[in-house]
Amino acid sequence: MNAPLAVTPLHSWHQKNGGKLVEFAGFDMPVQYEGIVAEHNATRTAAGLFDISHMGRLRFDGPRADQLLDHLLTRRVTDMEIGQVRYSLMCNAEGGILDDVLVSCLESPSGKVYFLLVVNAGNHSKIRNWIQPHLADFPDVEFSDSTSATAMIAVQGPKAVEITKGLFPGSIDSLGYYRAKVTNQMGKPCIVSRTGYTGEDGFELIVRAEDSERVWENLLLAGREHGIKPAGLGARDTLRLEAGMPLYGHELDETINPYKAGLKFACNLKERSFIGSDELATVSKQPTDQVRVGLILTGRRAARQGAMVLDRDGREIGCVTSGSFSPTLDVPVAMAYVGAESATVGTTVDIDIRGSKVAATISNLPFYKRA
Repeated sequence: MNAPLAVTPLHSWHQKNGGKLVEFAGFDMPVQYEGIVAEHNATRTAAGLFDISHMGRLRFDGPRADQLLDHLLTRRVTDMEIGQVRYSLMCNAEGGILDDVLVSCLESPSGKVYFLLVVNAGNHSKIRNWIQPHLADFPDVEFSDSTSATAMIAVQGPKAVEITKGLFPGSIDSLGYYRAKVTNQMGKPCIVSRTGYTGEDGFELIVRAEDSERVWENLLLAGREHGIKPAGLGARDTLRLEAGMPLYGHELDETINPYKAGLKFACNLKERSFIGSDELATVSKQPTDQVRVGLILTGRRAARQGAMVLDRDGREIGCVTSGSFSPTLDVPVAMAYVGAESATVGTTVDIDIRGSKVAATISNLPFYKRA
């Protein structure tokens, strides 16, 4: 018998407010409310509000928490300042990607410095299990999982800063990109980071589970005159695809290294040793045989994960990892891994969509970049 699906602290709100719920990473999550295109366009032009509580939230306390994370992550952690957030990867010994994560260095109101790791929902258990044996080498580090005790909410879009003005003590619009702070929302404790997964400006909030519905409603109320809409997983996926952002299980997995994925920036190899660093140091010096590219398709049909990419002679040169119709560009777009010799921007290829060949052009990533 299948285990019951997990729910987020906002689950009942989604049920009561027209959320179409689907299974995702073991959770019962809203895929849409009004519709994917409407929610996508609202995020691009005004603001979208996303429940992202399914993401894992892992906390590290103690004087050597930074050293433990520096051993586990591809980005340097020991030089992080309070309030800094970094995108990083966690790799296995062979350099394959176990997950892509956000690591934050935070300070509590009492002056205690700690680190927070946000991991993908589908990798939550895997990453917890991966971390566990390494704790023995850092007995002074306290590791805790705050996922079920908290909720995570993203407000994204060009009006996000305006909407959140006045909702927090002091102004968070002065918070720099990839910066975070511990604050409060109407007296309720809250972590705010200027991060997101849509290609738009905005914030991600972590609040106590019991405060989540109140904070969610406050954001909707503050954004009502600005055109905010609750948005589901469907719009989140089309937004991140347009922004060229990889998704674990599609562009990233344990067989793919950061250099193949185009994530060289997320590897700090100089004067560091971390899990996978020896292998990555070797890989970094070699040309990659496949690269991640964008594809802009002709017609209206979207290519899905697994569709073959063919050269004009019909030879297979790669495989689609994500694809969808782009509401912003009004064309189908996709990401794929193709042979490096075929990855020149402007090259015309064919995509095999259920036995039919659809012409496409190799494109730079991202497809969309905000002004």
